[in-house]
Amino acid sequence: MQVQVKEWGNSQGIRLPKEILKSAGITLNDVLDVTVSNGKITFTKPFRHKTLEERTTEYGGKLMLDGEYNWGKPVGREVW
Repeated sequence: MQVQVKEWGNSQGIRLPKEILKSAGITLNDVLDVTVSNGKITFTKPFRHKTLEERTTEYGGKLMLDGEYNWGKPVGREVW
C-alpha cells in the first residue's frame, strides 16, 4: 500500500487507512513513539501498564476469594 505526504497547515502529514491502524492496534488519540533509522520512519505504540479498573473490566473469570488456591501437584524439585 502506498500513501502520499500532504501539506497539513505549516507541517506535512500522512493519512493512514483505518484498516491499517486497526490491524496495528492503534486507536484515535493514541500516543506513538517515532524513530528514524537508515531512512526509515518507525511508529511504535509504547507499552503501558493497564490500570486496575481496566483489568477488572476485561476480567471475565471467577474470583476465588476463599483464602486458598489449589496450584496442583509439585513439579520438579518443589517441596511441600
